[in-house]
Amino acid sequence: MAIIFPFTAIVGQERMRRALVLNAIYPQIGGVLIRGERGTAKSTAARALAALLPEIEVFEGDPFQSDPTNPATFTEELRSRINAGDKLKITRKKTPFVNLPVSATEDRVVGTLDIEKAIQKGERRFEPGILAAANRGVLYVDEVNLLDDHVVDLLLDVAAMGVNVVEREGVSFSHLARFVLIGSMNPEEGDLRPQLLDRFALAVDILGIRDPAARMAILERNLAFEADPAGFVTQWQPKEQQLRNEIVAARTCLPQVKHTQRDLATIANLVASLGVDGHRADIVILKTARAHAALAGRDVINEQDILMAAELALPHRLKRHPFQDTEQALAALGEKLQQIEDETSASTPQQDSQGQQARAPEQIAKKVKRG
Repeated sequence: MAIIFPFTAIVGQERMRRALVLNAIYPQIGGVLIRGERGTAKSTAARALAALLPEIEVFEGDPFQSDPTNPATFTEELRSRINAGDKLKITRKKTPFVNLPVSATEDRVVGTLDIEKAIQKGERRFEPGILAAANRGVLYVDEVNLLDDHVVDLLLDVAAMGVNVVEREGVSFSHLARFVLIGSMNPEEGDLRPQLLDRFALAVDILGIRDPAARMAILERNLAFEADPAGFVTQWQPKEQQLRNEIVAARTCLPQVKHTQRDLATIANLVASLGVDGHRADIVILKTARAHAALAGRDVINEQDILMAAELALPHRLKRHPFQDTEQALAALGEKLQQIEDETSASTPQQDSQGQQARAPEQIAKKVKRG
C-alpha cells in the first residue's frame, strides 16, 4: 500500500486545509472546490485528508460500507440478512478514498440495476457504483471542470442529500452515500458553469507560495519524504494524531452547537447585501460556522465562526474571475459585515442570548481584512 504524505506536513495553504477539515467534521456542508495552479498540493491534500481520518467499522463484504452501530444506514438486503439470522462479521478499515476518473459515466458513478431480473423474477439486483464505494469516505474529483456537467450535477445532488437513488424502468434502489466531496481544477483549463460552481458549498483559490523560506520548507519536506517515506510519516504521526483527535471530538460536539437569531440575521444580511443569488450560501455559512465552533470545542457559534465561513462560502459566488484579487473580495466582506453589525448592534457592546459579549464592528471588520 502506498504511503501518503501527511496532511499536517503540507506547508501553508491554510484556507484549503481549513475547508477540508471542516468538511471532514460535517460532510453535509456540501463539499469543497479547490481552484489553483499546477503543483499547489491539491491532490496531495485530498489524499492526505483521507489518510488522516480515523478508521471506520463495517460489515465484512458489505459494498455499501454501512455503519454497524446505526441500523438506519442498512440497506434492505442487509436488514433481510440480519433478520434471517446471518452472523455478519464486523471489521475495521481505513477511511475510503475514491478517485473519480474524468471519463466516468453516469452508470459507473451511481451503479446499475438489472432490469431483466427485476421484470422476469421480481428481484432487485443492484451493481454498486463509485458512490457506494465512497460512502463514509472521501470522493475526490480531479479536473472536475473537465467532467461531464450532468455527472457533476449528479454528484453534487447526492453530496447534498446523502442518498443515492437509482431509478430505471419503474424500478428503484437507494442507499446512503455520505462522503466528503473534494473537487480540484486549474481555471486556466476552463471554469465550471456558474450553476455548478454555486453547488459547491465551499471554494478556495490557491496560488503557489512566494515566500522563499516557505518554499525551502516545501523542498526539505518533499526530499525527506522521498528519501524515507515511512520514517517521515512516523515523524509527523503525533501531529496527525492530534488533528485526528480534534476532528473526532468536533464530530461528537457538532450536534450540540447552537446559534442565535442574531447569528441568523447577521448571515442573512451579509449575503443579501452582497447580491448573492439564491439561499444556498446562507445555509452553507451556518453549517460551516457550526463545524468551526465544534472544532474549537464550543457549543455556540460566534462572529469569528461566521466570518471564517463567509471567507470560504462567498468569494466563488461573487461576480469576479478566479484569482482576481481574493484579498480585495475578503476586505469587501469585512466592510459589508461592519455595516450589518452597525445596524444590528447597539452603539455599546451587548450580551447575546448565550451570554457572550458581542465584538465591536470595527474589530470584526479588521479580522476579515486580515483573512
